[in-house]
Amino acid sequence: MAELIETLCSLGWIVVIDEFQYFNRKALAPFASYLQSAVDRLRDTRHGGLFVLGSIHTEMTAILEDRHSPLFNRVTHRIDVGHWDFSTLFEMFDAHDVTDPHHRVFLWSLFEGVPKFYRDAFEQGVLSEKPDHRTKTLQGLFFEGSSPLRDEAANWFLRELRGRYDSLLKLLARKGPCAYRELVDEYGRAGSGGEQQLSAYLQTLIERYRMVEKLLPVFAGDKSRKARYGISDNFLSAWLSALSRNVEIARIRPVEDAIARADRALASHEGFAFEQMIRQLTEECSRKAVGDFKLTDMVRGYWNKADGSDIEIDLVALDEESTTVRFGSCKRNGERHDGDGLKRFNGHVDRFMTSKEGRRLSNWKREMALYSPAFSSSLRSKFASQGYVCQDLNDFATHLGHPPKKLFAANERAFQ
Repeated sequence: MAELIETLCSLGWIVVIDEFQYFNRKALAPFASYLQSAVDRLRDTRHGGLFVLGSIHTEMTAILEDRHSPLFNRVTHRIDVGHWDFSTLFEMFDAHDVTDPHHRVFLWSLFEGVPKFYRDAFEQGVLSEKPDHRTKTLQGLFFEGSSPLRDEAANWFLRELRGRYDSLLKLLARKGPCAYRELVDEYGRAGSGGEQQLSAYLQTLIERYRMVEKLLPVFAGDKSRKARYGISDNFLSAWLSALSRNVEIARIRPVEDAIARADRALASHEGFAFEQMIRQLTEECSRKAVGDFKLTDMVRGYWNKADGSDIEIDLVALDEESTTVRFGSCKRNGERHDGDGLKRFNGHVDRFMTSKEGRRLSNWKREMALYSPAFSSSLRSKFASQGYVCQDLNDFATHLGHPPKKLFAANERAFQ
């Protein structure tokens, strides 16, 4: 096969190998050595080319970037293909009549914009709007013997990771985004090792495997002590925080109990995912010159202490051209933007404006925005009369050219 690839390339063909990660499997591993010889002979020629494609990042990294791999340092160019954008995702939701914004948040918190996962959901018959869609989705995709995603995390994300890496990921999944010092304390309390070891594992998970991301508050430098660390992939985070243990429990408990436990555990995960969703939606709308806010910087949150004990703002969006700053509060239920919630939100923003970072915006126009999957017309009118901007998933879908076919009544849990 390696000789055939070399021959084709020498004749000017461009060869594409899909699912290249499978050559990391033991039975196929020798192929990398044969391909290395062919690539080295072709390297300085001007004929043909070779593309290798793979969707399992850890295994592609092991084949192409591990110093002990025959193909180490042979890659000349790299193209990262991202997930579906939200415009495409809303188009898919419309095609399958997934109109309930809460259902959309649930699916995105599990699968983000990965086409394969939605195809699996469709083939299992769970990509549809039903009163019990959460239970049916979890059961069909994770809890039955033939469920396609039952072993997905182990096979796709965690195959190359063992021991301490696994422990650190589980810790991040359980606690959500957290500060470095908090990680050190929890990691040491579990008897997993010292700070130096933790730092090395964390760096590897960020730079090599891209499973963890470093989160910074607005205006913070890269070395800020306020940084937080969180799992970068929704599927992996949901699996480690809510699904993995309950899939195991289903072997010794009624499957209905295990699914209910998993569904409850997903609530915290969905809260973090919804904030991330709103930030990305805001950025996509600005990038496509739609929506109600133009950005001149990436959307971030703000916290002045790593544990969020003093000031915690979900979204800070900046438009330097109009000198406008938008502060946002995200709730998975619009009713949670109640009197106490708004009082806390306003208090956090007021304290931010007295901080060193906030004083940089003292002459800017200030907007206060509330975000939820759906707002009823009565809530929207109420908040608008108090000076708040209201944005829900129906608004974002409309901005991106996919207005909802049905209007979801958030307060009645029904369709109009």
